Amino acid sequence: MDLTSRLNLLRHSDVDGRMALLREILGRPVPETLTIYPPFYCDYGLNLEFGERVFVNQNCAFYDLGGITIGDRSMIGPGVTLSTAGHPVEPTERFDGITVAPIVIEANVWIGANVTVTPGVRIGAGSVIAAGAVIAKDVAANCVVSSNGYVKRRDLLPAP
Repeated sequence: MDLTSRLNLLRHSDVDGRMALLREILGRPVPETLTIYPPFYCDYGLNLEFGERVFVNQNCAFYDLGGITIGDRSMIGPGVTLSTAGHPVEPTERFDGITVAPIVIEANVWIGANVTVTPGVRIGAGSVIAAGAVIAKDVAANCVVSSNGYVKRRDLLPAP
């Protein structure tokens, strides 16, 4: 997180400095064609993998404890959150630890502004995720998805 803080203080025009810090954050070389506009946030960085010609717009947060893979020619809109970690749903188990599952975004995916992708989701190649969507299950290849509104999934047991 210290490295992303440094990244977010750079001038926008300092592309070389940004790429050097991204290599340090990821712990390996990054594709020359990767574009990430600050501010950008991640908790580990070492579990992020970017393909060629990936574009990540401003104010994105990638919580990568469980691993995040982003395929070639994918575009990530501003304010997108990719979160691979969570907590158990049941109130009696919530503080027992965290759960993790990887996120995989295949090639040629476009994720619109302010989308949230939850742990364990795979987004198929060529798909488009509409702005503001919350993606909590896999998305098939070559489709457009959106979400909004209230959907009750199940009842929980009350906390003792």
